[in-house]
Amino acid sequence: MAEEIQDNSKPSTGARRRWAPVDSSHRPEPITKAFIEDSASRIPTGIAELDRTLGGGVVPGSFILVGGDPGIGKSTLLLQVAGLMAKRGSVLYVSGEESPGQIRMRGLRLGNLSDNLFLLPETQVELIESHIDKLNPLMVVIDSIQTIYTDEVPSAPGTVGQIRESAGRLLAKCKSSSIPMFLIGHVTKDGAIAGPRLLEHMVDTVLYFEGERGGPFRIVRGVKNRFGSTNEIGVFEMKPEGLVQVDNPSQLFLSERPQGAPGSVVTACVNGARPLLLEIQALVCSSHLASPRRATSGFDQNRLAILLAIIEKRGGYHLMGEDVFVNVAGGARIDEPAADLAVCAAVVSSFRDVTIDPLTIVLGEVGLAGETRAVSNLERRVAEGAKLGFTRAVIPRGKGVSQKMEGLDIIQVADVAGAMEALLDG
Repeated sequence: MAEEIQDNSKPSTGARRRWAPVDSSHRPEPITKAFIEDSASRIPTGIAELDRTLGGGVVPGSFILVGGDPGIGKSTLLLQVAGLMAKRGSVLYVSGEESPGQIRMRGLRLGNLSDNLFLLPETQVELIESHIDKLNPLMVVIDSIQTIYTDEVPSAPGTVGQIRESAGRLLAKCKSSSIPMFLIGHVTKDGAIAGPRLLEHMVDTVLYFEGERGGPFRIVRGVKNRFGSTNEIGVFEMKPEGLVQVDNPSQLFLSERPQGAPGSVVTACVNGARPLLLEIQALVCSSHLASPRRATSGFDQNRLAILLAIIEKRGGYHLMGEDVFVNVAGGARIDEPAADLAVCAAVVSSFRDVTIDPLTIVLGEVGLAGETRAVSNLERRVAEGAKLGFTRAVIPRGKGVSQKMEGLDIIQVADVAGAMEALLDG
């Protein structure tokens, strides 16, 4: 609940009617005659990994929200984008949190200063709109939306009413002028973007910046995109000169993989058009608690509980008195069931203290009966493993894959018990 004071001296026409102009020229038309945005009109940001996440570039007039933990690199990434876009035209960077001197110091470190990159230390939306009209920039960056306010709402910046009204006015300016805008949004302690949920509904694209703040890797993930797929991700590495895009993320995520360590298994995930090899690590040890711990990082904890029950019931491994910890190395996150069999293999490998062949990749969904199920894009996943030097793949049985493909030995298993036998006893 948030209290808002109504100013009776001004006509109350509603927040939406104040910033949404009425265009009487709009008429109903058949869907077959509706205008389709040409993909060639997209503006490349100069960072291929970000373009991939956006669906091929920035669409003119798009309203993009970027969220992430404090210090994760949101301002750094958008300042890099602004510097690259400034090579093609003027760019306006509106900062309500940092002074122009602070931003210039970061720009010097990134090496992307330009006379076409204009800094505006302003938080009032009416003044921001007037500067946009005067400059007519190629792109606008708002850092951050929680600091912007309008005089039409008598409340402090960052409140629900201010965020809703300010974002609405910026949205109207973005659409009427066809100028793309990037908004940086703060997040709550739960990881969700702060402010009203309406903010995510208003924007065209929502990007989340993920990764361990102390670690080198960053992942930009699209959770909403009206102009492209939400399955694509962009992978970056934080370096002194800024965020550097990673061309081969599979090799990067596996570069620090320990050799000969029980509980380490490699699986293949697909994000959009890109297969990605990730290492799953598991640690199983005796518990001294009445309720053993189940902790995960980068994997759904509820899904892990289901897989542990399947391992115990269908595989015959008793884990009731064991603490189980599962981690996806590199700060990545797995949201698809194709990694089920790899998680089971990592857990059993650690429980039995037996090493799995490091040149084996494991794929497959696991059902409650302990059976393995098909996964999408299986051949692309297996081919990515072959490209990085893996020699064996354990996959679900009967899915139309030959016993020898791309230089890999294909082992097909029907259930969890068969997979554990092939991986640990074979």
